[in-house]
Amino acid sequence: MASARQVLCLCALLCVPRVRCEPIRYSVAEEGESGSVVANVAEDAGLTPAQLSARRARIASPDGRQHFRLERATGRLVLAERLDREEMCGRSLPCTLAFELLLENPLQFFRVEVAVEDVNDHSPVFPEERVTFQILETSDPGSRFPVEAAQDLDVGSNSIQAYTIAPENECFSVSFKHRRKKFIELVLEKPLDREEQPELLFSLIATDGGSPPRSGTAQIHIVVLDVNDNAPTFTQDVYVGQVFENAPMGSVVLRVVATDPDVGLNGDISYRFSQAVSESQLPFTIDTLSGEIRVTKPLDFETTQKYELSVRAIDGGGISAMCNVVVEVMDVNDNAPEVVVSSFSSPLPENTEPGTVVALFAVRDRDSGVNEEINCALEDQLSFSLRPAYKNYYELVTVSTLDREETAQYIVVITTADAGSPPLTTTQTFMVDISDINDNAPVFNQTSYTMYVRENNIPGVLVGAVSAVDSDAGPNAKVIYSLRPVYPAEQDPCSCISVNSENGHVFVLRPLDYEQVRQLEVLVSATDAGSPPLSTNVTVRLLVVDENDNAPLVLHPAQDSSPPSSELVPASAEVGDLVTKVVAVDADSGQNSWLSFHLLRATDPRLFAVGSQNGEVRLRRPVTERDAMKQKLEVLVRDNGRPPLSATAALSVVLVNGLSQEHLPQQELAVQDEDSSLTIYLIVSLVFVSLLFLTSVTAFVACKVCKRKELKGGHMLYGTGNLQSSLAAGAAAGTLPHAYCYEINLTTGSGNSEFKFLKPILPSMPPHHSGTGRGVADTEDFLPVPNSMGDAALDISGTPSVGQFNGLPFN
Repeated sequence: MASARQVLCLCALLCVPRVRCEPIRYSVAEEGESGSVVANVAEDAGLTPAQLSARRARIASPDGRQHFRLERATGRLVLAERLDREEMCGRSLPCTLAFELLLENPLQFFRVEVAVEDVNDHSPVFPEERVTFQILETSDPGSRFPVEAAQDLDVGSNSIQAYTIAPENECFSVSFKHRRKKFIELVLEKPLDREEQPELLFSLIATDGGSPPRSGTAQIHIVVLDVNDNAPTFTQDVYVGQVFENAPMGSVVLRVVATDPDVGLNGDISYRFSQAVSESQLPFTIDTLSGEIRVTKPLDFETTQKYELSVRAIDGGGISAMCNVVVEVMDVNDNAPEVVVSSFSSPLPENTEPGTVVALFAVRDRDSGVNEEINCALEDQLSFSLRPAYKNYYELVTVSTLDREETAQYIVVITTADAGSPPLTTTQTFMVDISDINDNAPVFNQTSYTMYVRENNIPGVLVGAVSAVDSDAGPNAKVIYSLRPVYPAEQDPCSCISVNSENGHVFVLRPLDYEQVRQLEVLVSATDAGSPPLSTNVTVRLLVVDENDNAPLVLHPAQDSSPPSSELVPASAEVGDLVTKVVAVDADSGQNSWLSFHLLRATDPRLFAVGSQNGEVRLRRPVTERDAMKQKLEVLVRDNGRPPLSATAALSVVLVNGLSQEHLPQQELAVQDEDSSLTIYLIVSLVFVSLLFLTSVTAFVACKVCKRKELKGGHMLYGTGNLQSSLAAGAAAGTLPHAYCYEINLTTGSGNSEFKFLKPILPSMPPHHSGTGRGVADTEDFLPVPNSMGDAALDISGTPSVGQFNGLPFN
């Protein structure tokens, strides 16, 4: 609607005069520095600098060369380059540079003329540095001898004003009456006498009227002769000829004729051009005998319309005369029209209203007369049309609604033809691109994604990728991926998962522990770069695969007691009696948590046997008197992972010949002391772990508050150093095992003991690993399976929320 309103306003303005009748005239001296201020054209045109910027004011020169530059911010007209009046205008007066000040919205023109004033920057120069005359001694006083005038490229008062002779002599003087003549005359003041003075040598000085004045010098050499006393005479002082610019080589332009009343050698006349301009630079040559001037080079009316030449006629005695020749070049239709584009808008949005101006251009022809008249036409185009603007300016406008899906690019061809015979044509092609509008949201290639990652993964590991495409074009089709909260109540997405915004690669930023979390769900959003942007979300489910990263933990007998407790075995014990039971657990799941027990070493390996499945230590044979009273055993507890991890349990067994009543109270006391010590240890451990949990929760809440303050302050959530250090700590620590509370009932007398498993009560406890060996099978992939240890398994059901997952204590 706004574009249509501008077009209507422009049409209304086209109906009223928009050109100032009288041009704005300025003057500037030549050789001014680039950037010199000429005048404030905005003030003289009745405009403000703001109007110049708003209406995109610019300078349009007929020849396309920009001698001046318009400063829109100040309205000043400044020099765009150093001006040389002699190069631009030669000796023409006045030297005026004309151009138009063009404004848009509405279209308006101001004609500006700048007169380039001459400065005295050239010295007079004679065509010949040394001129020799052979003068008959019989020459009468008052005889005149022409000398080619000095050339001064300056004009007006800076041109040549006077000629003098130095040193002054009595024989010659200088005659300089008409400045337009191409020569001056040496006037003989007194008769010459060859016998008294056979030759004369003096300087001819030309001085201009500049301040300070400049001068040029030529040496005059006079040779006195005895014979020839008549100079050649031209039939005309000025010869004028006309020739078409397409005249073939060798065409005769005109013929000059000079006569000499002398006879013999003194009456033979030869012709040549003056040396003011080298004959090699002229497109003409003169026949030395006949005086015919012929064309030797191609002529161009658009470059030079007129040539002014000087022809010298010299007789056999060396006496010469000069005349002026003017050759006028006639124009022919040899230049095709030119198209000068002022502005062009591409691409156009596909919702562009009809009547929008796409391009503004001017047409011109360097020929003159009827040859410079131009007609414009648009070839086979239904969506665009031409509209005359002003003089030779035209506007290319839309006439119908554009549709990028139907046509993404229009090729508009404009043909211009002049009125010459035959007419010459030029075509101008505009490639109008149609830009897209963001009307399509990105689409994922799947409705949801499921990815897998092994626990204890390397920080920053790639687990998969999401992909979405947008059917729009250009920036509207660029897709940017980001994470979004799964539930509206959550403020931040999961902090351990990241997605590459460019290619959709999904990374896990820190190690995960299968024992803490088995799966995660995140929401990935694909947003295009349009305005306004459109987006689509997809759910990504990340499943954690368990690894054998926890060694078995021996619960009974306690391995940290010093000295270790001893089991009492009476000598009357029978084969198969239970001595003690090794109790151990593994925090892993599936086959990684299946434990087996093996007797590693013993004082007498034949005396004891260990149940591979239950860890029960039983007598293998009867006790004899030869057996040592104190037996030491070491039981190996190994899980079923790949590779397997293991721990060892050290046992001490005392063989007693007879359990009297004296030993029983002591044994009962020892058992009671052991039960009391174990209970105290469990209580202390429970209190310690509870305090550690409360401290961790407090630190987590404080970190969350600090991070939110940093986000509000514009800082990054993770610095490079913090992220790397936290990831490295997590990788080094591995998976954290769980803490368990156990109740142990030991009986006295029978040597049997009972152990009861309880469910975990805290999320973590310090790991207990033996030094015999542990490892992680990196080459095998085990899917999560139900825990075979029953109550010893970690109870994890469902997928934790982002808040619950971020609250888990990861290293």
